[in-house]
Amino acid sequence: MPTCPRSWRSSPSSATAASGRSVSQASKTVSAPKLGLIAGGGALPLAIAARCEAEDRPLFVIRLTGFADPHLVRYPGAEIGMAELGKALAALKAAGCKAVCFAGTVNRPDFKSLKPDLKGATLLPGIIAAATRGDDALLRKILSVFENEGYAVEGADDILGGETLEPGALGAVSPTEDQLADLRKALHVAEKAGELDIGQGAVVCDGLVLAVEAQEGTDAMLTRVAGLPADLRGAAGALKGALGKAPKPIQDLRVDMPVIGTRTLELAHAAGLAGVGGVAGKLILIDRPALIETANRLGLFVWGEDRSGDRS
Repeated sequence: MPTCPRSWRSSPSSATAASGRSVSQASKTVSAPKLGLIAGGGALPLAIAARCEAEDRPLFVIRLTGFADPHLVRYPGAEIGMAELGKALAALKAAGCKAVCFAGTVNRPDFKSLKPDLKGATLLPGIIAAATRGDDALLRKILSVFENEGYAVEGADDILGGETLEPGALGAVSPTEDQLADLRKALHVAEKAGELDIGQGAVVCDGLVLAVEAQEGTDAMLTRVAGLPADLRGAAGALKGALGKAPKPIQDLRVDMPVIGTRTLELAHAAGLAGVGGVAGKLILIDRPALIETANRLGLFVWGEDRSGDRS
């Protein structure tokens, strides 16, 4: 089914999230409806599936052809093409799903090359029209297709329960004043880019903007930063600068909340950056224990910027 690039957005290729189960999470999901997971690539769909399994929540996985991780085949589900909306809706109905969650990386398709089924052919013109207005409009259009069929849309952060970045440092490393200034500028730049529906990330070093995420995604942006001249960025033994990831002000967080995993940290370190951060409560963590271990091992900070006092 057609979607926007990298979305349901920026799911890094890292280890599956820990599926520890708290009493509150267990009680929350006892009566949770059967979930239809629309799975793109990356670790986020695996984390969601593992959490549902740990909490005994019924699950049906629609594995998007060419994107979904092969390990998802161990869960009940079906492999379905991007434009096969009729097949997807029929599979969800037959499985008894009452709610859906969109997760994982999906590249913007060449709409002309898609092979829709009858339902997909009916809806595709509206989806293509939405795509011309930007990623947010495209996401909202896709959401409306499922909501109009009676499905509740759940955010990955709600299902994972508490797997978002908290205020302050995650791990043993805290940013210096200069590093925190770089991070805050990176978040500001990312938010301004988000207002234009461009991307969710930016890299700043010594006050200089080195990169703004667009269609390539976070991993490719960090790889691009690693290729910049050494005098513009940090290096092994002299890390500096920061990656900031922030949600777009216009976006629906149920399908487009920023995500980081161990791969994000590894690429940030390779680019010479001192750390990574985001807005507390609005950045999903894939495998918190592994993130902490990786950050400590690499000497990186992971920082949650507290916006609880903001007026908005």
